[in-house]
Order: sequence, then C-alpha cells, then structure tokens
Amino acid sequence: MSGNTLSAPLPAARRNALHAPLDLLRGAGGRLLPWLLPLALLALWQLGASQGWISPQVLPSPHFVWLTLQDLYSSGDLWLNVQASMQRVLVGFAAGSLLGLALGAAMGLWRPLEAYILPTFNALVQIPVLAWLPFVLLLVGIGEPLKYILIAKAALVPVTLNTLQGFRQTPASLLEVARVYGYSRRQQVLEVVLPQALPTLFTGLRLGFTKAWLSLVVVELVASSEGLGYLIVYGRQLFQLDLVMAAVIVVGAIGYAIDKLLDLAETRAAGGQAATRLGAASTGARA
Repeated sequence: MSGNTLSAPLPAARRNALHAPLDLLRGAGGRLLPWLLPLALLALWQLGASQGWISPQVLPSPHFVWLTLQDLYSSGDLWLNVQASMQRVLVGFAAGSLLGLALGAAMGLWRPLEAYILPTFNALVQIPVLAWLPFVLLLVGIGEPLKYILIAKAALVPVTLNTLQGFRQTPASLLEVARVYGYSRRQQVLEVVLPQALPTLFTGLRLGFTKAWLSLVVVELVASSEGLGYLIVYGRQLFQLDLVMAAVIVVGAIGYAIDKLLDLAETRAAGGQAATRLGAASTGARA
C-alpha cells in the first residue's frame, strides 16, 4: 500500500530553495558566456608566446604588452594620446550627429526634400573616408579641421539614414488619430512621430559613433602627430609591436565602453518612453 502512495508535492518555498542554486548557475553562465572567446584567445596567445610558437618580434607576450601599458600610464603618454583622440571623436561625432539628425528629420518630414537630396546623398556615402582625405586635405590642410570633417562625415551617414527611417516608420493610424484630436503639425512630430522614431534614432547614433571611432583611428594613422592611431603608427615604425598591441587594446576598450554607455542611454530612454505611455494610458482609462 505504501508503494502505491503518491508522494506529496513539495511546498513552494522548498521548491524555490532547491531551484535557486540552479538559477544562480544559469545566470552566472549567461554573464560569463561573452567572455569565453576573449579569454580563450588570451590563453592561446599566452601559450604561444611561452612555448615560442610565435616570435616576440612578431607578437609580444601579453605580459610584455601589459608592462608597456603600465609604462604608458605612468609616463602620462597614454592620457595625452587618449585625450587627443577623445576630443577629435567627440567633436566630429557631435557635429556629424547633429547634422545627420537635422537632415534625416527634414527628409523624413518633407518628401520633396527627400526626392531632391537622397539620391545624391546615397551616391556620395559610397565613397570611403580615405578617398575624401586628399580632397579635404587640399581644402583645410593637415590640421585638426581635417580630422573633424572626416570623422563628422563618417558619423553623418548612419545617423541620417536611421533618422529618416525612424521618422517614416510611424503608423498612419496614429497620425490619423492625432489629426482627429486636433494636434498641430508640431504636436504630431513631438508627441507621435518622435517617440516612435526614438529606438531607431539611438541605433543610428550607436552606428554613427562606431563609424566615427573607426574613422578616427584611420585618420590618425595617416595624418597625426598624437592620438591612439599615431601610437600605432609610431610603434610600427620603430617595430615596437608591444606598443602597437597596447594602443590597439586601448582603442578597443574605449570603443566598447562608449558603445555600452550609448546602449544604457537607449535603454533608459526606452524605459522612460514606456513609463510615459503607461501613465497616459492609465490617465485615459480613469477619464
């Protein structure tokens, strides 16, 4: 009789206590998963350097690169070059993004302007940044304006196209409801079109910064006497590949950090937008 007796179900608290370690392991595994490939590459790099598979003149060991980073930091050279690069990319990115937002919004709100500008814009954006370098060099010389213009051009393209797409993706039904409620053109743009376009705008800004950051390094590789790109060229000229690798690591780390900050800003904006919609819906329901 006892063999046929069904076991009583575990209480909810005990079930949660039993599943908590498994959930914790799953969460930790999900957080560690993106780091597996970089750590594996780092281990392979260290193994190849320690076993002599790779010549130190071709690829120095991670420890040697770390020592070079420490020397750059202690001497102040790292901060000076990072500061120069950050100033260039922020000025260029801000200029290109503002122009891209204005141009994309204008084309998105006024179709005749899109018909005039977009074909020529699409043709010009196919020209890479390096192809513009000789022409801009003749116009403004080899100083800082050259770098600002090329970085701004790189950021302008994705910001403009994503802004245009964002302003065009508003459902016609929402615009019709806004017109029924007597919204002015300005109210339609600010309260209907812009909230719908916000996620696409942030996508364009993230892509614009990525393009601007890549263009910064390219421009500094060609025409600069300071900056992270200059450090890469300087290390290559002196055949100090530890310096090259150190600068490459700093470039990747800064780019990754700023992309994460933009991602966080996008998440905050999306959360605020959702809260605003929820509040408006609850207000409408009470009314």
